[in-house]
Amino acid sequence: MMTGFREQGTGIPLMLLHGISSGAASWHKQMALPGFRVLAWDMPGYGESPMLAATRANAGDYADALAALLDKAGVTQTVLVGHSLGALVACAFAAKYPQRVLHMVLADAAQGYGQSSPEQRENVWRSREQQIALGGEILAQTRAAKLLRPGAREADIATVAAGMRKLRSEGYLAASWMLAHDDIHGWLKSYAGAFEVWCGEQDAITQPELVHGLALRYAMPYTAIPQAGHASYLDNHEFFNQQLLRIKEEVRDECTN
Repeated sequence: MMTGFREQGTGIPLMLLHGISSGAASWHKQMALPGFRVLAWDMPGYGESPMLAATRANAGDYADALAALLDKAGVTQTVLVGHSLGALVACAFAAKYPQRVLHMVLADAAQGYGQSSPEQRENVWRSREQQIALGGEILAQTRAAKLLRPGAREADIATVAAGMRKLRSEGYLAASWMLAHDDIHGWLKSYAGAFEVWCGEQDAITQPELVHGLALRYAMPYTAIPQAGHASYLDNHEFFNQQLLRIKEEVRDECTN
């Protein structure tokens, strides 16, 4: 059984990877971008997607599942956008399958705790374990608004909350294990290609200064997304989508030169 995904449009493939408490449906404001064949996956353990075979999967295991999904969709190369925990998976995919990446964006990137102390890794894991034990409804009520800017649109809060209500505990726990024990830099040190880093200016989950630091560490371009919290692609989808359309033109130019 293959990992599930949503698809819309024709053109340059654009693969969207969601974060730990989200799903494919959260990308609804990006699905109709002109000139792109947009794909948004439900990562393994999310939506209808089956769990990975590995009991303690790292980002590379998720990257392999992504490669299989792209094979199924007939996509050889793609623009890759990873949001939050999806950025960690994107980096693992880029390290393992660099020839398949046309361009990579790490948005509001979760960098993982693999280089942290054992105590911190355990705390991250246990806190996520406690969160999901409360159930998706409680998560939706208590955390949905925190992923967005202060004064966010009610419809955007509802989108985030809907994703949280659909969380499967086993999928969330597997992703939490990856977050606690993997590390984005372990993958990026094996990737020689370029990428860019974006972050909502009001992101309270992955702080802008830490995300900016990721860009500085690798001397890659950084874009601050105004009027946006962690779910920057919802909060300021107009700006976010403008950046994606810019990338489309850059990729098209590279392909024709």
